[in-house]
Amino acid sequence: MGYMLDTNICIYLLTQRQPEYQQCILSRLESLTNDVAVYLSSVVVSELSYGVRKSRWRKTNETVLQEFLLDFQIAVFDQSAAMLAGDVRARLERLGHPIGPMDTLIAAHALSLDATLVTHNVGEFSRVRRLKLEDWAVS
Repeated sequence: MGYMLDTNICIYLLTQRQPEYQQCILSRLESLTNDVAVYLSSVVVSELSYGVRKSRWRKTNETVLQEFLLDFQIAVFDQSAAMLAGDVRARLERLGHPIGPMDTLIAAHALSLDATLVTHNVGEFSRVRRLKLEDWAVS
């Protein structure tokens, strides 16, 4: 149980590009009690690291990312998540409604942990059966 933050939610927290989204997300995080787990998938960490690596301000952004990661539990993408990812991908392709490969991995990881995925990309993730979703970028 708990929450898993999608990459776009992390980007809103890390940057000043969407301050209204950032404020909504921070308010929601601050309202959680200490016994509620908030995870980042190792897949999300990979996406964030990729963004840092292609940035013009790589050194600064690397430091910011490392500090950001300290605030969350990093969930390792394991065999259970991998098996679910295969199921999710096959089902969505069979229905003719696939989602991106990284989103497939993130969705399966949240399912494997019985976590609610926090994303501003509800439209795409809503195609994944049984995936619990919340959008904290809007109040």
